[in-house]
Amino acid sequence: MILDIVKYGNPVLRQKGECVEEVTSEISQLIDNMLETMHEARGIGLAAQQVGRPLQLAIIDVTGVEDRPSRMSLDGEPVNPEDYMPLILINPEWIAASDVKEDGGEGCLSFPDVYGEINRPEEIDVTATDENGEQVAFRCGGLLARAIQHEWDHLQGILFIDRMDAIVRTQLKPEVDAIQIETKNSLDNQR
Repeated sequence: MILDIVKYGNPVLRQKGECVEEVTSEISQLIDNMLETMHEARGIGLAAQQVGRPLQLAIIDVTGVEDRPSRMSLDGEPVNPEDYMPLILINPEWIAASDVKEDGGEGCLSFPDVYGEINRPEEIDVTATDENGEQVAFRCGGLLARAIQHEWDHLQGILFIDRMDAIVRTQLKPEVDAIQIETKNSLDNQR
């Protein structure tokens, strides 16, 4: 089932997600719905907050993105990231694998048509639980690392506009304000 994607201005986007204690049938159904929703919206990542559920759950799928390569390794051995897509990350954590950071363009399904450069660690080590309740650990870089960091931020109630430098944020303010006003009006009409 395709879910509504929450837009900027909805308070749920600022909520830190609760830990997912176990993968119940409800969580499995939410994962399936989030995957369908993300693919329909042509996104590469989606956090539970973006469908109105403040949980520590994110999904990533960088399949087919050729202009911004991804890297992944398991136990120090390089693997093809596409073999592990979609990635279901429950209660994820990450740490930078080096001091190298890079700027990269980001968009967000909760901010239609808003894009900005964000400086993030280029390579990260990730631990999480997958959709089967199993622990996963891997190192990744490129677009996959950026997407995971973006979605992890959502799980903490942090939005990509919070990571933009002040000049970019100022340039995007009219578009961001318009989304927020539209969301507020929509929420007011639902009351």
